[in-house]
Amino acid sequence: MSWQIVVMFAVAALFVLLGAGLLLLLARPQPPARIYVYRMVGIMALSGGIVLAMSAVAMWQWSVEE
Repeated sequence: MSWQIVVMFAVAALFVLLGAGLLLLLARPQPPARIYVYRMVGIMALSGGIVLAMSAVAMWQWSVEE
């Protein structure tokens, strides 16, 4: 596994943790503006991390096949 793939996995994990953390903050009462921001940024970071992890897995598989 090359260092580029490791970096992609690390950034994906960071995005997933950030997104999940923001979404978990919605369990406590928050002002309306924070609810909007936490929900939007949380969902975007979570989905971005998942897509980046899938791309890293694809790169890893392609590099092993060669």
